[in-house]
Amino acid sequence: MAYETFEKIEGVIQSVNRGDSCCSMMLSVISNSNIVNVIVSGDTTVIDNVRLRAGLRVAVFYDANLPVPAVYPPQYRAEIITSLRRGQQVVLGYFDENLTSEDNSLQLNVGPMTNVVTLNGQPYTCSPEGTELLVYYTNTTFSIPAMTTPQKINH
Repeated sequence: MAYETFEKIEGVIQSVNRGDSCCSMMLSVISNSNIVNVIVSGDTTVIDNVRLRAGLRVAVFYDANLPVPAVYPPQYRAEIITSLRRGQQVVLGYFDENLTSEDNSLQLNVGPMTNVVTLNGQPYTCSPEGTELLVYYTNTTFSIPAMTTPQKINH
């Protein structure tokens, strides 16, 4: 799956409702004091199979190239959803052979405590360089690019 066109919404789930079909859900997410509706279908990847519930802090990735209805609040179809802990950040993107992001904003220092797994949670023992990664981290340096030792990497 190509992630170049994915955009991120980060916020707290306000409510979980039934979607248009029996196989989908509609999440209302509060992001930067705005409400965004997110459709979760059977095709949505929910990292770690976490139960989506009100009060959960999440990052939702959607494909910005897909058409969206002209409604308020905005409504997007989720491709990937992951839960976030307090102070935790997540980035989805391509990291080169030096583990530097494509936009040169973040460089990874994979440490012994970094958990590297596949999207479905299986151990990933190969080197993560030169691929698209979902990276979880808390602290970064003030350098350019910012450096971090991630807590978890999904390949």
